[in-house]
Amino acid sequence: MNNNRFDIAIIGCGPAGVSAAITAKIRNKTVLLIGDEISSKVEKAQEIKNYPGLPDIRGDALAGAFISHLEKMEIEITKKRVSTVYAMGDYFAIQADEEMLEAKSVILATGIVTGKSIPGEDELLGRGVSYCATCDASLYRGKSVIVVGYSKKEEEEAAFLSEVCSDVTYIPIYKDETDLPDTVRVVREQVKEIRSEGDKRIVVTSESEYTTDGVFVLRDAIAPDRLVPGLETDGGHIVVDRHMQTNLDGVFACGDITGTPYQYIKAAGEGNVAALSAVNYLS
Repeated sequence: MNNNRFDIAIIGCGPAGVSAAITAKIRNKTVLLIGDEISSKVEKAQEIKNYPGLPDIRGDALAGAFISHLEKMEIEITKKRVSTVYAMGDYFAIQADEEMLEAKSVILATGIVTGKSIPGEDELLGRGVSYCATCDASLYRGKSVIVVGYSKKEEEEAAFLSEVCSDVTYIPIYKDETDLPDTVRVVREQVKEIRSEGDKRIVVTSESEYTTDGVFVLRDAIAPDRLVPGLETDGGHIVVDRHMQTNLDGVFACGDITGTPYQYIKAAGEGNVAALSAVNYLS
């Protein structure tokens, strides 16, 4: 058996993911917690009134408490972007940036994915459309790419691609000013469609059409049915039972991604249940 294979991989660092990681560690399981520092949704909350024992706590204070708890439990956050989770029989392979990580079970705590796919995105995924610049940059060495970025942090990926590709166009789906190298062309237009013409990809915007070799669509989170092939969903939510079990053995989900209400305390409770269910699955 691979000695680097974790017992439980948890994808997402909001209340659900943090709660799941803490519970799994208490149950003496090896934990892989993947995501950003702590969910920005928590950090930006002005005031939270219904978290037991913490009346009127600010979001940044709650995020700080989460970080302190993780540090006390010696749980590290692996800061990588997960693009796909593959079921491999008795374990799961997790594509995280350029690495392939392994775990015996997976808990999805990615939060709700807002917005619809770009027309043509799903059909061309893996055929000229990618969700991971770090993973697939080498495929476009010396070629042209278009990056559709849904948050400012995606600019780092576009800057990286400009070191590998001959031409990089960046389309920000947000209003903040961009901070990119001069080698990256910024186009502020609404993306309408991605289509294929021979070995090229065409990005259709509200004002023009752009021909390129590859398109990177970079969001904070990937729709769950594209993250884990075969996962049963209902709209944008993952279908689970009371044990947070999905339709796939060894895959659990918790928090906003399982549906309303979108509440921090509900997410934390589901994270606890998902971890206990994963522990039971492993036994």
